[in-house]
Amino acid sequence: MNAKVWLVGAGPGDPELLTLKAVRALHSADIVMIDDLVNPAVLEHSPTARVIRVGKRGGCRSTPQAFIHRLMLRYARQGKCVVRLKGGDPCIFGRGGEEAQWLKEHGIEVELVNGITAGLAGATQCDISLTLRGISRGVTLITAHTQDDSSLNWSALAQTGTTLVVYMGVARLDEICAGLLAGGMSAGMPVAMIENASLPHQRECRSTLCDMQRDALSFGLKSPAVLVIGEVVGAVEHCATGAGRGTDAPLRALGG
Repeated sequence: MNAKVWLVGAGPGDPELLTLKAVRALHSADIVMIDDLVNPAVLEHSPTARVIRVGKRGGCRSTPQAFIHRLMLRYARQGKCVVRLKGGDPCIFGRGGEEAQWLKEHGIEVELVNGITAGLAGATQCDISLTLRGISRGVTLITAHTQDDSSLNWSALAQTGTTLVVYMGVARLDEICAGLLAGGMSAGMPVAMIENASLPHQRECRSTLCDMQRDALSFGLKSPAVLVIGEVVGAVEHCATGAGRGTDAPLRALGG
């Protein structure tokens, strides 16, 4: 039996957003190595698998990456069907690329299964279209948390003219704001801060670039959250309705 590992995106949290291919991989799994941000409800698709929790979450104690590599390799070499289950998409700030490369270097076949990323799902459920004809012709996905703790070139990002979707940015709102303003972005640029994307307890705070720190504090914004920065946030009334969370809770509008 060929040694193989599936690197599977579980999506942002809503179990119904799993792809059919992800479900098929989970059904076949002998071992499921699951990240912290994955909704445990998806494990119903792996009723007989051994589940190993290898949590990785910003600001918390994390399982060392080298240990995760060795664990995947060990079980794959034993002929087990290994699913490495990640929140969102494995190749969008999910280390899927580096894990796939490491496994291939050690002779292990790898198959990547895409998942819906939190920035897309969260925006959609807040009736925000990340691209919108005449307003935004592109999207830039960014992580505010870098491996070496360096700062991004926010000034350059302000000049792209695209919708900015920022992951892991809650602790760096001051840096994001200052950098984008320095790059010439309007202080009144609309911002949506979306917590727990796609889950029943998803929350949203609408603000502007210059007010988002104050409003995030008032709102009690916590990770995991994504920021959507761009004119599309203010154009929500022009988007098709019916993509909301399915609750009667009103959107909380702050700032502006």
